[in-house]
Amino acid sequence: MAEAARAELPSDVDERYAALRAQIAAVIAGEPSRTARYATAASLLAEAFPARFFWTGFYLVDEAKGDELVVGPYQGTLGCLRIAFGKGVCGAVAAQRKTIIVPDVHAFPGHIACDSRSNSEIVVPVFDAHGALAAVLDVDSTQFDAFSAADQAGLEAICGDLLTLP
Repeated sequence: MAEAARAELPSDVDERYAALRAQIAAVIAGEPSRTARYATAASLLAEAFPARFFWTGFYLVDEAKGDELVVGPYQGTLGCLRIAFGKGVCGAVAAQRKTIIVPDVHAFPGHIACDSRSNSEIVVPVFDAHGALAAVLDVDSTQFDAFSAADQAGLEAICGDLLTLP
């Protein structure tokens, strides 16, 4: 098992994501289990942004159904167990295969309220080594408009590493 040095993360968001990406990569290097990789990423992401990240976790493509997400490793309050492709923000990302930032989830048509305290959300697709959708990373905040282009770039980079690192 790899252990990452637990240095203080930079305050600049871009630098924080770069340091966090390196930290996650160091911990999951050589780990073949997707569950372990996702659990590690969810834990370190939640720990890195405690004031903004209320719920941080993964919804995995249910391979038996193919058009449904099932809750995977996460940090936070109880999550929804299953989400159909096209339903809510996570389902929309699964169907469209692109990141969505929602400044106010209450204004998002069809939003699924797993926890009513959530006010904004970013969801990022996670692809496998063959380019197929494997999961989505869902991050909720109790703050409105909590996520920016810097969050999108940082989270997309981290998600890009989860299944492709050796």
